[in-house]
Amino acid sequence: MTKQTDDRQAVGGSPMDTFPDEAHRPTWPRALAIAAGVAIVLAAAYVGALWAWGDSVPRGTTVGGVAIGGLSSHEAEERLTADLLPVATADIAVAVGDRRTTLDPEVAGLELDVPATVDELTGFSLSPARLWQHLVGVGEATPVTRVDQAALGRAVADLDGSLGTEPVDGTLAFVDGRPSATPAVDGVELDTEAAQAVLEQEWLTAARPVELPSRSVEATVGDDDVQRALTGLARPLAGAPVAVSVDGQLAELPVEVLTSAATFVPAEDGELELVMDGDALAEALLARTRDLLTEAKDASFAFEDGVPVIVPGVAGSTIDPDALAVDVAAAATGRADDRTVQVELVEVDPERTTAALEALGVTTKVAEFSTPVTSDVDRTHNLVVGAGKVNGTLLLPDEVFSLTDTLSPITAEAGYREAGVVVNGVLTDGMGGGLSQMGTTVYNVGFFAGLEDVEHRPHSYWFSRYPEGREATIFAGVLDVKIGNNTPYGVLFQSWVADGRLWVAAWSTPYWEVQHSTSPRSDVVQPTTVYNTAAECEPQSAGNPGFRVTVTRRLLLEGEVRHEESNSWRYQPQNAVVCGPPPQGEESGD
Repeated sequence: MTKQTDDRQAVGGSPMDTFPDEAHRPTWPRALAIAAGVAIVLAAAYVGALWAWGDSVPRGTTVGGVAIGGLSSHEAEERLTADLLPVATADIAVAVGDRRTTLDPEVAGLELDVPATVDELTGFSLSPARLWQHLVGVGEATPVTRVDQAALGRAVADLDGSLGTEPVDGTLAFVDGRPSATPAVDGVELDTEAAQAVLEQEWLTAARPVELPSRSVEATVGDDDVQRALTGLARPLAGAPVAVSVDGQLAELPVEVLTSAATFVPAEDGELELVMDGDALAEALLARTRDLLTEAKDASFAFEDGVPVIVPGVAGSTIDPDALAVDVAAAATGRADDRTVQVELVEVDPERTTAALEALGVTTKVAEFSTPVTSDVDRTHNLVVGAGKVNGTLLLPDEVFSLTDTLSPITAEAGYREAGVVVNGVLTDGMGGGLSQMGTTVYNVGFFAGLEDVEHRPHSYWFSRYPEGREATIFAGVLDVKIGNNTPYGVLFQSWVADGRLWVAAWSTPYWEVQHSTSPRSDVVQPTTVYNTAAECEPQSAGNPGFRVTVTRRLLLEGEVRHEESNSWRYQPQNAVVCGPPPQGEESGD
């Protein structure tokens, strides 16, 4: 035994002190095991809680104001479909300031995705945020939407027309001879890019109406522009009259004329420009001068020794209204001590020039036809008057000649007389009687010249002075002879009465080759006697029989048939007319 042991025993120590000390044992493995156990328990609790809450919406959750907290995903979808989907498909009220309109979400490509919205709030997730949502609640959740950017862009662009306001330019005008200004008003236009962003993010949840971003649009003509025009143009213009010197005459245009002819229009730079009404100024100038202008006379055709010649046109004179307007505006707003304008008359060419008539090719007589006149002096007189109206008539290419228009008005004031006419098959007197012979003669000239037969109708009875089937009657407002110019040249009609005949000729450049034929008579009916008890009845003897006839015409150009037409007509028999009732036992014939 060592001395140390002996010493402890000597002093009376514990009996156990005689055993040697044991080595020290560590405690950290035990602590680690305990911590791991706790972690496992907590993790299990964490996962279990999240698993248990996986199919339910966190408490307190609302979407678009619809409460769905605590509901299962299926229940939440049903609730949103019932309560929020109708809101999502309804028109969206939008506004810019005081202006309102609506936007169709379907057209704008805006759609609520209910399943995706619920999926964002439910389902198993190990995210601590999800656990926190279930523990403390969510509140208002953002709905999931789908946006068609192109459709939304188009819809927003269309909104500008309803929500934007055009700027109103300042204006300046004369009212009762005094300048009157109206202030400019700025407009508003939709900020389409920012508005599209607002709708994309807030279309479903924002308060109605959805206020969309906009920006101000300045007027082109501002108040400063109006003020400059007022002081620099309007007031000087209304300050004193303007004198106009023209062709040795001096006329004064008073202030009321100047102001009534003045308007102010915006230029590209926003300034107001003074524009004068040149036509109104010219009219006022002519009213204050005498015999200032000369009228232009068109070139025309005349017949000399039976041949057409061109009578040259004569130039006239006029005032250039545009130049007058510029000069008057300059004098009225320029130097205050010199308000006189020097104006030169402008030469005016006739509308129809000599060169234009020469180009029509009226050089050759292409057709001529005549019909015999009767011994009735008044009837012949009417034909002389009618021939004078037809003579010199010019038919341009593609134009249509109307005989009744040319002869009208058929009145005593126009020189016509009463003569025999046939009305409803009865020979009586009427104004312009005999002019149907003009129709037959003109029609035949058009026929042989190859001109277009636009309208014609033969008489009810055949008169031996006319060719069978190739004649025409007229009755103002009912029957007409119309001829179309189907050539590239002008056609000049010539007409006169001479040697007991009515003549009509057509002058042009030869164009059509005309071939024609007339069929033999068929269905001939001899005249009979009819009795007429009408007060205006005029007796007549039996005349020509009735019959049917067909006239054919072919138009050739360079030997090739270009047009062919056939016209058939049935003439009624020219019965004898006895005025009075038929004798007893005898019936009136047809």
